Amino acid sequence: MQITVTIPDEFAARVRARGLAPESYVESLIDNAAHVAPAKPKPIRSDSEMQAFFREMAANSEKLPQLSDEALTRESLYQDHD
Repeated sequence: MQITVTIPDEFAARVRARGLAPESYVESLIDNAAHVAPAKPKPIRSDSEMQAFFREMAANSEKLPQLSDEALTRESLYQDHD
């Protein structure tokens, strides 16, 4: 496959300062990227798995203290910061 790429002058200058040819450097970047394993997609959870997750998250939540609206304001959260 033939691809035409416009290399910005500033980038080309930095690459040349390292003693490399910009075209070769960009080709090596593309080659390296082609050999990187793609990220695995996160598995999709079923409805029953999601329900179990939320039930587990909510377990014992009645023991958590109730917070006022004031406790959750930006000013309250960052009161120790300038």
